[in-house]
Amino acid sequence: MPTQSTSKQLWRDVQVFDGLVQLSEAMTVLVEDGRIAGLWPAREFNEAHAQGAACAGRSGVLTPGLVDCHTHLVYAGNRAGEFEQRLEGVSYEEIARAGGGILSSVRATRAASEDELIAASLPRLDALLADGVTTVEIKSGYGLTVADELKMLRVARRLGQLRPVRVITTLLGAHALPPEYAGRADDYVSLVCDEMIPAAAAEGLADAVDVFCEGIGFSPAQCERIYLAAKAHGLAIKAHAEQLSNLGGSALAARYGALSADHIEYLDEAGVRAMAEAGTVAVLLPGAFHVLRETQLPPIELLRQYGVPMAVASDANPGTSPICMPTLMANLACTLFRLTPREALSGMTAQAARALGRLDLGRIEVGAPADLCLWDIQQPAELAYAVQAGRLRQRVFKGEVVYAR
Repeated sequence: MPTQSTSKQLWRDVQVFDGLVQLSEAMTVLVEDGRIAGLWPAREFNEAHAQGAACAGRSGVLTPGLVDCHTHLVYAGNRAGEFEQRLEGVSYEEIARAGGGILSSVRATRAASEDELIAASLPRLDALLADGVTTVEIKSGYGLTVADELKMLRVARRLGQLRPVRVITTLLGAHALPPEYAGRADDYVSLVCDEMIPAAAAEGLADAVDVFCEGIGFSPAQCERIYLAAKAHGLAIKAHAEQLSNLGGSALAARYGALSADHIEYLDEAGVRAMAEAGTVAVLLPGAFHVLRETQLPPIELLRQYGVPMAVASDANPGTSPICMPTLMANLACTLFRLTPREALSGMTAQAARALGRLDLGRIEVGAPADLCLWDIQQPAELAYAVQAGRLRQRVFKGEVVYAR
């Protein structure tokens, strides 16, 4: 893996998408000691601004490093058989109720060691990095015991040590009801609240807690218990909500100050209003919508009307979005959900960082960490317009060029 490290580096004559908008003219960007130290229109740049800086790149489009704010990268096994079942007419809910779906991945993940999970997960992570990701959120949720959930979180942390990427971890113990708790959902929620969350917090393994608020997942009342436990241990809150039905999960999460509500195809105006008031980000997951061949579109116009930030993520997982190509998600967000290319790219940078509670990431502005991507394209919209691998010329993480071709 090529690397380049110097205290001062310049990117010259680049088109810049700063995380929210495309800057109107070619820019010169200075990086020093891992942070963005200067940003000038190229015609105004004076060499005295950056004495001793090396030229690291020239021309192309410079964006913040991509932020994939919703993934399930750590798991064992695969669910190609269920993919076939769905194409033969069996619904996702029917598969789940028959013991497939998430529980299929649970069986395989429980049986795998940490090293086996590392070996299975690294290729998926590498695919994200090759498509420009510099920060990735990784959820647990395929262990559903205290030991196995902590195992998954440890693996996620280790992935961040093995590759030049920032890993944010989320405890998703309330992903599905494990078979040994059949008919005893409240007892399992007690396990999550009384043992799983405290253990993850004590070991520093989780940055946030997530829930699957759905008819085949957990009720709003059960999710509320989990939110209270998360807050008691200083952990942020997220939610899988309104994916298959409207249970009011997004509004509930917003009342507890959730960073994000994700999926949200069935979100109503009351839920949108609650998210707007709380500053909760709507995370759109067009990969799952595409793979499941859903028809209920998320309420994009309402989200725009109320000013709810919209993030876009891969939802990379073994069952409903086995896709590790974030730029494809930008295209799907535009073609399926009718986001503009600017909204989609902002959704994968500044707004995705907001969904993780990291307002310092996903921007090109003076003082921000220098997580950057230089692309062989002429304008930022091309990242959403075309589905094409190999456009990444450089990936910069904490000021170091960790990939170059």
